[in-house]
Amino acid sequence: MKLLIINGPNINMLGIREPGIYGKQTYNDLISLVNEHAEKIGVDIECYQSNHEGCLVDKIQEAYGKIDGIVINPGAYTHTSVAILDAVKAVSIPTVEVHISDVPSREEFRQISYIRLAAVKTITGHGLNGYVEAMDYLTEYLKNEG
Repeated sequence: MKLLIINGPNINMLGIREPGIYGKQTYNDLISLVNEHAEKIGVDIECYQSNHEGCLVDKIQEAYGKIDGIVINPGAYTHTSVAILDAVKAVSIPTVEVHISDVPSREEFRQISYIRLAAVKTITGHGLNGYVEAMDYLTEYLKNEG
């Protein structure tokens, strides 16, 4: 089983960007966490981060036929990108939406999530552990679907 972990804009700035909201752990901490968990649960993962919408769309399209599940934190594109939504719908790969912060308690404009329309689950407000939860959910989901 292979999972793709996709992070959108500014996720690479974890630890620097608004630590009161996103915490003090860094992007490297996140990558270490998901790699360690992947090894523990016996799945292969690929991690990808970009600040560019088209690059995220390209990565999702490249996953077609190669990846079993996607964990995605589209960052700000969550609230604006129909292109990312359409890419996830096009490849039909089960996808879990993850947000580090508690998005429902934040600004009104953050209440819109386009990606949620294609996600099999959304995990929000659990910090970096949300990625671990998403990986666990996807592995169970894929076992039950297959």
